[in-house]
Amino acid sequence: MKSSFANFIREKRIAKGLTLREFCRLCGFDSSNWSKVERSLASPPQSKNVLDSIASALKIEAGSQLYKEMFDLAALSTIPEELIESEILEQLPVFFRTVRGEKPTEEELKTLINKIRSSWTPEK
Repeated sequence: MKSSFANFIREKRIAKGLTLREFCRLCGFDSSNWSKVERSLASPPQSKNVLDSIASALKIEAGSQLYKEMFDLAALSTIPEELIESEILEQLPVFFRTVRGEKPTEEELKTLINKIRSSWTPEK
């Protein structure tokens, strides 16, 4: 997952043939404010209800891989990239799914645990 929330939503919206205004009408958003989100000038929404309305407008099925990716990208946007190493950043979707109560695969969990262990050093 190398995309941003802004790029993900814009690509899905265009692929569905929705203009920015039509998408905003379906979701109940102000188009000038939403345009800032799609240009990464404003933070993505974090509310499950708002993200669900976006998924509905884009016809992204709840619980699908695309649905999970959208939620992961919204959550990742709250973490400054300069604070996280890229290989740890790549493992955060597994962490987010675990926090949401979804069971990651055993391989995903082992990889995440190994990344956490390798980055942790005990204080002396």
